[in-house]
Amino acid sequence: MVIKVGTRVLTDDRGRLARERLSAIAEAAAGLHARGRHVLLVSSGAIGLGAEALGLTHVPSEADERQACAAVGQSRLVGLWQKALQAHGITCAQLLLTEADFDTRERYLNLRAAMEALLRRHVIPVINENDAVSTHELALTLGPRPIFGDNDRLSALVASKLSADLLVLLTDVEGVFDRDPRSHADARLVATWPGADDAIEAGDSVSGGGRGGMRSKVAAALLAARAGCDVIVASGRTPTALSEALAGAEIGTWFPAAGQLSSRQRWIAFAAAARGTLQLDAGAVTALRDRNASLLAAGVRSVSGNFREGDVVDLVDDAGRRIARGRSDWDAETVRAWCAGSPPRGLRNAHALIRRDDIVLEPS
Repeated sequence: MVIKVGTRVLTDDRGRLARERLSAIAEAAAGLHARGRHVLLVSSGAIGLGAEALGLTHVPSEADERQACAAVGQSRLVGLWQKALQAHGITCAQLLLTEADFDTRERYLNLRAAMEALLRRHVIPVINENDAVSTHELALTLGPRPIFGDNDRLSALVASKLSADLLVLLTDVEGVFDRDPRSHADARLVATWPGADDAIEAGDSVSGGGRGGMRSKVAAALLAARAGCDVIVASGRTPTALSEALAGAEIGTWFPAAGQLSSRQRWIAFAAAARGTLQLDAGAVTALRDRNASLLAAGVRSVSGNFREGDVVDLVDDAGRRIARGRSDWDAETVRAWCAGSPPRGLRNAHALIRRDDIVLEPS
């Protein structure tokens, strides 16, 4: 199980550490641990703790200042978890992750091996983004397709990586509402996610010390569910909410597991950054969607990017909509030549640019 704890769960309305909540989460994790469950914690809060330690009256917005706060606060954050878990006889470990740990296949596999070794030794990993070096996330802007821009997505990637059974996203509200409860008094809690992306109106505004809005949590939940993991979005400010949710109570919003992808497919679909784009004609789109076919050069209209052999690329239709992602067996120069009618020596156009096992379709 992966439990993600947001900044606004660990702090009160004045931005001070809410120790009783942290202790309650640690106690619930310890209870799972005692029953033989593997538990991982993804915890925000380092920047806020660092700002407090540096005597700042608010969390700064400048990237370098947030780096400094993160560097100061991270040791304090893991120290709090260490003390809370040690009270239950549990050892914790610290893992600070960056984009490259997911983007590069070798590092992705090495990280998985390290986490599995910790779990075999009954250690609870405490995971956070390495905010002291991941500066484009610290700037509070999201790129075209970030690996992760907040700990919501990071927790979903961790759950996907380890084939977790359950991801719990603890936030400062009861769950996902059908509209923004801050501006709609009649907003209703969505008990089970219906699958439609437009079922929520909550914005992505950043407040307090956190970065992710409710849309960030929905996106993360959908990612994990697509990877075969059940997800619960619930309040971490209610002391008993986590324990009740883990006991099966109808609390928060449940995102049912929607499929099962292999580890390699999960890396292609979610973790790696796309290094290029192949635009496909209608016939190729149909072949991929309806016949689970490999991608042939004849179906590619254009090639963009300077990807290398083994890189992940986006596959888009005539309108530019992404219909799949795939791992290319060839570099961009070779693919361009092949699509222009000059396949590599010894191969024909009937050979695949991307094999079907290395293609992951977007949900239709």
